[in-house]
Amino acid sequence: MPRLSATIAFAGGGTAGHLYPALAVANALRNELTDAKFVFFTTGRTIDRFVLEGAGRGVMLVRQPVEPLSSRPWTWPRFTARWRQSVRLCRQTLRERPPLIVIGSGGYASVPPLLAARRLGIPTAILNPDAIPGRANRLLGRRADLIFAQWVQTAAYFRNHKGLCVSGCPVRPEFGQATREQGIARFGLDPSRKTLLVTGASLGARTINDAVVALLPEILALPDWQVLLLTGPADYERIAAVSQRVGFERVHVLAYTEHMAEALAAADLVVARAGASTLAELTAVGAAAVLMPYPFHRDQHQLVNARVLTDAGAARLVEDQKDALANAAALRTAMLPLLRDAAARESLQKAARRIGTLDSAARIARRIVERVRGAASGATSAGAAWCLANG
Repeated sequence: MPRLSATIAFAGGGTAGHLYPALAVANALRNELTDAKFVFFTTGRTIDRFVLEGAGRGVMLVRQPVEPLSSRPWTWPRFTARWRQSVRLCRQTLRERPPLIVIGSGGYASVPPLLAARRLGIPTAILNPDAIPGRANRLLGRRADLIFAQWVQTAAYFRNHKGLCVSGCPVRPEFGQATREQGIARFGLDPSRKTLLVTGASLGARTINDAVVALLPEILALPDWQVLLLTGPADYERIAAVSQRVGFERVHVLAYTEHMAEALAAADLVVARAGASTLAELTAVGAAAVLMPYPFHRDQHQLVNARVLTDAGAARLVEDQKDALANAAALRTAMLPLLRDAAARESLQKAARRIGTLDSAARIARRIVERVRGAASGATSAGAAWCLANG
């Protein structure tokens, strides 16, 4: 069958977790489409531009004025105005550069482009990496042509949807390619020591940072360990100052890195949030992890995500109690034994590999191409059945 020449649109942003899966799918689609071009409808946040700067050829960035809906009534007129501006912008862009399909990667920025696409008769798909779909994906999933879920647990929220595929969550190809040696060199780590990687994802996590800093004396009392601490931009100066002041030469502090594949390749144990993209990366490479889910979401979806891994024996769970002392005590109990026990870490690694996927982006790309080729009647439900059986 001849390859298609096409434009594909993606909708979402605001965090790296909403963008990297979309980028992984875009890269996989380049193998399926001739001269593929991509339009990314994002937020106005700096992280979106930063992540997409390295997206490669044929990428157009459309930054929407849309903002998240607040519970404060006095902000609603501004929200409404920005919403309408975004819908008009998306509709105009889609008319001028009509894509074969619009793929939502989650979050409030995905809603205007997908609604505009539906009104213009353009097929739509959503990437749903969280175990519990967010509000945007629940709304959009009802009418989306295709839904790609990371875990089978999500199927309960989209009952009888013929386009549902349990495909895993797309990760970038480098997660299957980076080596420990590359990671050690990238971050200037000591190759003779094991590495504890601490990350709160692209924006950082203050409660994790504070808990780990409180435990640094105990961690570094183990002479064969070093720490790579990704603080997030807001916490970098404070945490870096603490590390320098107390002279922890085995603590390497960074605000952020786009080289997460190499960071994970260098890590012997990871302390992290439980965002869906983070968990996809951890399981894709088979990393041993202690998870501290973000505690401020009303639906606690990161806690539900984390339990997918803990139920599989692939991670340990520490519930974030929003208190530095309480978190440090709980993290001490979960983490310090793992630092001392190589066999326990290996058990977590093996379990993570069993539930991880490296080929999710390729699966999703093939399914999207099948859809836009106008597959024969009945192919959609047959394809979904295959994905559910083999996902």
